[in-house]
Amino acid sequence: MRLRRLRWDQVGSIALLVLVVIVLAACAAPGTEAGASPTPVPSHEAVPLEPAEPGADPISLFAWLFTPIFKVMLIILVGVYDLLTSIGAPAAIGWAIVVLTLVVRAIVIPLYRRQLVSQRRTQMLQPEVKEIQRRYKGDAMKARVAQQELFKERGISPLAGCLPLILQMPLLFVMYSVISNGLTNVDPSAMLEFFGVQIVPLACNNINPATGMPDIALGPCINGIIDFFGISVNAAKPSTIFSVGVGGFVLGISILAIASAALQLVQSRMMLPRTKPEDDDPNTKIQRQTMLFLPLISVFYGGFLPAGLFIYWITATIFSIAQQYLIVGWGGMFPLFGWTPAFAAAHTPRFPVTMPPPPEPSKRAAILTDAEKKTTAASTVRPRARGRQGRRGRRR
Repeated sequence: MRLRRLRWDQVGSIALLVLVVIVLAACAAPGTEAGASPTPVPSHEAVPLEPAEPGADPISLFAWLFTPIFKVMLIILVGVYDLLTSIGAPAAIGWAIVVLTLVVRAIVIPLYRRQLVSQRRTQMLQPEVKEIQRRYKGDAMKARVAQQELFKERGISPLAGCLPLILQMPLLFVMYSVISNGLTNVDPSAMLEFFGVQIVPLACNNINPATGMPDIALGPCINGIIDFFGISVNAAKPSTIFSVGVGGFVLGISILAIASAALQLVQSRMMLPRTKPEDDDPNTKIQRQTMLFLPLISVFYGGFLPAGLFIYWITATIFSIAQQYLIVGWGGMFPLFGWTPAFAAAHTPRFPVTMPPPPEPSKRAAILTDAEKKTTAASTVRPRARGRQGRRGRRR
């Protein structure tokens, strides 16, 4: 069956897509939100943003577990925002999201490097994998065991390519909560402190002169408006060219979503091997199909996800492209529509991936050694003569 040929990273990508749609669509509705108090209120802007408390339902427990991460990310975001605002930088909240994204991605560089190395080594081992499949044709169990032993010998773990995808989901969820809650709340100061110590002194834009307290009538504490070439975008709300409501959901087209999908497509193509589509094995064919499917679906996120989340997504994807360029080069990015630029024709990555040499024959797995013996014997044994005339010749 073709489903059995799906790799761990492909399954992880599809699972990530489904979880993003389900969780973020659910969080778009009023209710409990990560990092915020689970008490239902008419509007999440009507009360100060407070740490979540653990409850019986899994959502509140999830929010409570990730509250420290929420606080750290919000502190970085607000700290950069205040710094840029104090020097009069335009689009301060947009650049603050970019800086926060770079900090997060810098922390997880080792995990993503391990993922890239694992994927690249898996591609480099494809000739040996095909040889194993040829040797054990008709015996799927032995072929699977031999392939696992081969990966083990070369230090390749299928889970290494899936771990960053698993990590990406909670980070994306927390970032969504930071943008949708932190940038829309009337007073998020409680989320800017640890053990009663205010880490970042926040000067809100909605202080009522008469009371000296934040006023909901004056809007949220943090100015989430991004002015870019005369276009104003609210980082905490969806930014669409046009939108239409379908069955309770809002479907819209966003320039940020289109840019994010295009960058994801570039990132996916760079991870493909340098082969022609007609010469691909089933795994690579499925990977090419997934590469087109996932960015296309992400375009429709623009109707209900805040613009700030797409800024995070775009920045993270650019960071991933740069990291891939240093480790795997251009990969399968070119030829593009039959065109291969000169700078990509003979490009060598700055930190190329190397394959560990195979172990000594005495330390190899028995199933791999047995397969090699069978192949060698099949190529050296003299074929038996056929027919009556051949048997007569041996009797004489």
